[in-house]
Amino acid sequence: MPTLIEQPFRVPGVEPKIIEEHVGKVNTGEPRLSIAHMRAPAGWSEPGQRPRFDEWTLVLSGCMRVAFEGGALDVRAGQTVHCAPGEWVQYSTPEPTEYVAVCLPAFDPDEARRDA
Repeated sequence: MPTLIEQPFRVPGVEPKIIEEHVGKVNTGEPRLSIAHMRAPAGWSEPGQRPRFDEWTLVLSGCMRVAFEGGALDVRAGQTVHCAPGEWVQYSTPEPTEYVAVCLPAFDPDEARRDA
């Protein structure tokens, strides 16, 4: 029988960004993958990281800037970017951006290995 996930878990303490985990370790106890819907304002950025998981980011609206060793690229609405495990990346939003992130295995802050 299909399982309905009635609502996401809204991650506290990450304002002004909004993170709603639909599937993952917190909302469903799923360690194999996570799916999160996110909204970030213009000018948002997070520290660089070298995660131990694959991450696919599907941009729904706006623009996600992905810096990496050797450059940066802009991912626009309707585009997806994949960042492989062990690759250094830093995400930012030059304009209000809505996106979906899928991590395999599921996102774990300890496995993100963010810069100090």
